[in-house]
Amino acid sequence: MSDTDADAPSTTESNALRTPIVAVLGHVDHGKTTLLDKIRGSAVSEGEAGAITQHIGATAVPLDTVSQMAGSLVNPDDFDLPGLLFIDTPGHHSFSTLRSRGGALADIAIVVVDVNDGFQPQTIEALDILKRTGTPFVVAANKIDTTPGWNPNDGSPIQGTYENQSDNARQRLDQNLYEIIGNLSDEGFSADLYWRVQNFQKNVGVVPLSAMTGEGIPDLLAVLMGLSQRYMKDEMAVDVGGPGAGTVLEVKEERGFGATVDVVLYDGSVRESDTIVVGGVNGPIVTEVRALLQPRPNAEIRTEKRFDKVEEVRAAAGIKIAAPDLDDAMAGAPIRVVRDQPVDDVIAEVESELAEIEVDTEEEGVVVKADTLGSLEAMANALREAEVPILRAEVGDVAPRDVAVASTAREMENKVILGFNVDVLSNAEDELEKTGDVRLFKDDVIYQLIEEYEEFVEERKRAQQETVLDKIMRPCRFRILEDHVFRQSSPAVVGVEVLSGTLKNNANVVKWEGNEPTRVGQLSGIQEQGEDVSEARAGNRVSVAIDGPTVGRQIEEGDELWTELPEKHAKILEQELSDEIPADELEALTGYLDKHRQRDPFWGK
Repeated sequence: MSDTDADAPSTTESNALRTPIVAVLGHVDHGKTTLLDKIRGSAVSEGEAGAITQHIGATAVPLDTVSQMAGSLVNPDDFDLPGLLFIDTPGHHSFSTLRSRGGALADIAIVVVDVNDGFQPQTIEALDILKRTGTPFVVAANKIDTTPGWNPNDGSPIQGTYENQSDNARQRLDQNLYEIIGNLSDEGFSADLYWRVQNFQKNVGVVPLSAMTGEGIPDLLAVLMGLSQRYMKDEMAVDVGGPGAGTVLEVKEERGFGATVDVVLYDGSVRESDTIVVGGVNGPIVTEVRALLQPRPNAEIRTEKRFDKVEEVRAAAGIKIAAPDLDDAMAGAPIRVVRDQPVDDVIAEVESELAEIEVDTEEEGVVVKADTLGSLEAMANALREAEVPILRAEVGDVAPRDVAVASTAREMENKVILGFNVDVLSNAEDELEKTGDVRLFKDDVIYQLIEEYEEFVEERKRAQQETVLDKIMRPCRFRILEDHVFRQSSPAVVGVEVLSGTLKNNANVVKWEGNEPTRVGQLSGIQEQGEDVSEARAGNRVSVAIDGPTVGRQIEEGDELWTELPEKHAKILEQELSDEIPADELEALTGYLDKHRQRDPFWGK
């Protein structure tokens, strides 16, 4: 075995427990990166420089280093697990939706929350994902050192440093911590400060800490090790010599290697020249490993080569794989090593895993783009709940062809691209401008993205209804007032009271005699207090000019008259716009329909 194998912390044959994979989630400014940097930095300063290995998209911290950092809180003799593997790929806050076989890729998660800022949209989204995947987690209540009056105690366990604070500082911190515990309860999680939690399977532990001063980080490591050892030991048992299984984090072009995949390996091993099967945009890709690449230790980063080649990597580890034909590989897709089994069986395995993530699409709907398969799946679930149909759903940045597909939609609300955590290629920007009618919505919080889209649909609906309402005849019942005949004919000018609905100029006027409506004329003017107006609402008294009838013949003082509604307009008002019109107008409509339906029950239906 070559020396390079030693930097995967779980390599010894006798110890076939792999490192638990820890994902770090949380809102964008709450300190995820600082927390990981602190753990890395402390690990390097606590032990010799080789104590910690930087993997691709992950950091392995072996048990001895964890124990040095956590002091008395972690006794290495109590643990069989080889340490912890922190996943820290930037931009993967959607990380926990990356899958391993049948579940989340991460075995355990840390949700970072700023104690001053509390829950934010991405915090809630992270919790939703953890809930759905059933991933156990702890909450890191970060930035305790910003509590007014706080007296920092670098790197110490939280209980000691907490006891040393003034009453004021403690009370302020407690208030913030209890708010976080309350927020967790609102999201359906029973939680408490971690040292009060008896059963971590039923309750979520909250660890107060500071990523800046390192206070509370010993506790976080102790809780992660304890949880993994206690509840996950069985899942950590892997056949380190067996064929590797992993998940693609990212697909990247590397100089000298072409397209490569960054992979987290969670089972077995992968060797140079192994045949592998990787999930791709157009189905599984079968190829051969040309090189396994790990980042060089920081000290050597000055040299031209950014990576060291290794011959073999064992779970759990982050590794870059260079191989031919990886251009179409997908972030979030499964990767499998073919060893001692027919390649067709492995292809079938990858296909069935991809099929689990297939998104149901319809003939008409929106175009969805997401950064990984996992987040695509999360988007599809959220859109299904919101009853938004999907025409096409794919992993990757927004490309010109997405704009072309979206532009073929018949309805404006489907001429839409929803992009989660993705970029827009410059030639797609040009297409969007050229097409003009395709709307792009982008966000890195799923439910905000869907809310923005729903607001757009609502807005359009309102605008459409207003346009339709403007063009449609409105129902109205009105009465000619006694002693208010100003002119008998050509046109007849009379005073009227609007009883219900909206009286509009140029409308035809009908009078019901028994079950039969008779058109008596057309409104050619409405005046209110001597001023010309285009309409009058229920309750108003106005004078109107009616072309056609003569008062005393076709119409009389005291007559009840109606605006004539074409049958098509009556149908649209009743079936589509009844929520949009005022109650009195609805009353006029109902009265008008009732009169017609006594004569013809299907009128306006």
